[in-house]
Amino acid sequence: MKALMKTTKPATPATVEKKWLIVDAEGLVVGRAATIIANILRGKHKPSFTPHVDCGDNVIVINAEKVKFTGNKLTDKVYYKHTGYAGGIKETTPQKVLEGRFPERVLEKAIERMIPRGPLGRQQMRNLRVFKGTEHPHTAQNPEVLDIAAMNRKNKVGA
Repeated sequence: MKALMKTTKPATPATVEKKWLIVDAEGLVVGRAATIIANILRGKHKPSFTPHVDCGDNVIVINAEKVKFTGNKLTDKVYYKHTGYAGGIKETTPQKVLEGRFPERVLEKAIERMIPRGPLGRQQMRNLRVFKGTEHPHTAQNPEVLDIAAMNRKNKVGA
């Protein structure tokens, strides 16, 4: 008699089922929202999670310019980037980015920095779509609403 298997089958790209989720980021704390979204992009919320396979879902984030920071992080936190030249380090604050031309980059970069680097991480980041307003071109995919604010009272500022 064959013994029962105590392991789950690893997922393969052919067996993965991808859903579409939509997140309204208005009033959400950046780090908490980014953590939840990054786990969904990786597929860690699924029982069939396999580290070397893209088994995450597609996520659409709307109202990305209305995210919030707790404490004084809006003005005191500093983002650094380097141009590649000697002495070419540049710095900016989240407040400047949110007031700038591409405010959705604050949440996009927070999520990107929580995803592993490499080819698989880049593939998982392609499943993320971030929009600064409420309009998005993915209504044909019938995305399910994911209410991050209802998961924990700390996920939303002022709740």
